[in-house]
Amino acid sequence: MANSTTVTANDCEPSLSSSVTHGKPLSVEEASAQLLAAARVIDGSELLPTMEGLGRVLAEPLISGTDLPGWDNSAMDGYALRAADLQASDGWLPVSQRIAAGQCGTPLTPGTAARIFTGAPVPEGADTVVVQEVCEPERDGVRVNAEIRAGENIRRRGEELHAGTQVLEAGIRLGPQHLGLAAAVGAEQLRVYRRLRVAMLASGDELVMPGEPLGPGQIYNSNRFLFRALLQALGCEAIDLGIIADEREATQAALAAAAQQADLVLASGGVSVGEEDHVRPAVEQLGHLDLWRVAMKPGKPFAFGRIGETPFIGSPGNPVSLFVTFCLFARPFIARMQGVRDARPPTPQWLPAGFVLSKPLKRRDYQRARLQSDAATGQLSVQRFHSTSSAALSSLTWANGLVLIPPGETIAIGDPVAFLPFAELVPGSVA
Repeated sequence: MANSTTVTANDCEPSLSSSVTHGKPLSVEEASAQLLAAARVIDGSELLPTMEGLGRVLAEPLISGTDLPGWDNSAMDGYALRAADLQASDGWLPVSQRIAAGQCGTPLTPGTAARIFTGAPVPEGADTVVVQEVCEPERDGVRVNAEIRAGENIRRRGEELHAGTQVLEAGIRLGPQHLGLAAAVGAEQLRVYRRLRVAMLASGDELVMPGEPLGPGQIYNSNRFLFRALLQALGCEAIDLGIIADEREATQAALAAAAQQADLVLASGGVSVGEEDHVRPAVEQLGHLDLWRVAMKPGKPFAFGRIGETPFIGSPGNPVSLFVTFCLFARPFIARMQGVRDARPPTPQWLPAGFVLSKPLKRRDYQRARLQSDAATGQLSVQRFHSTSSAALSSLTWANGLVLIPPGETIAIGDPVAFLPFAELVPGSVA
């Protein structure tokens, strides 16, 4: 979070260099690398009950305090015995005890078998568990109708990990599988990074909240809901500062206030060069911009800089542009700030195109797309939305990913194209 010194419009002069304002737009890779290099992990952590750790980022390694398994146990329902005893008999052994999961048997009487169930401790003296499917209960014993190998179907103590072993590395975002493993080694609590505080605000006099009447030229503020949901999906604490009036002083005051209470400031709209775009010049006045334009569509006027010490990310106002730039740039930047060790841009899947592009594009385009399965062959192909409008929010509900189209290329049916599934771009999305 920013320090306690108030940021005002007079604290510093605009520092946006001519290379940022007038130079060649950065490539997507250059912009991604610049943002990740500038991201700093937040200070502060907290102990949470393991049950509440889903989606949080582990702040210190988890060390197991126990062997896993904690004892030799049966991998199957069946019969525990000495392989040599069975080989010395005609395949029949008397059953001397019954051991269910959660129970401990007595040492195995030589020449006998123990009825045993999955997870139950193997009794002392037994070296093999025979699965019940090849066994036939007979009189007061059991007949084994198959050849066996000594040692089979026993999970040995510590075969998965030993006490003192590092179970989970710091810097992972905790999923259900991590919490299950933490519980398996007896971790009642986990130390995680505190939640990242992100201030979000939208620029535009035309914006109205749902439930209010629309005036002439007004639209509902979908970006506010989109921003907040994206942040919540990443486990952030969203500080919703509402709508900024399209006025320079109000914009500067709102951004300065946001920087004082958040670890990161996100704004939608106002980052282009129009007369009513006040966010970009306000950030210049309060701090500096390091990045302004990216050679991509949608989302070319994407901005990154700092307000005082607080990082700032500005997305275009059209909802699809906001979504795409958030997924490609803000998401890995936020992950790095949260302490995620391997935060990185998304990796595409290469799949055959189910569409034709006969006219090459001038810059890299991220179009809304979805996978379609051929009814006869089951072969997946990438279909793209009929419109490339960055205002078409419905395209994001039709799609389940983005297709990356490089500049200067044509595409024919079956050509390999790069597909970025929403499931990788946004936690909780359906593939």
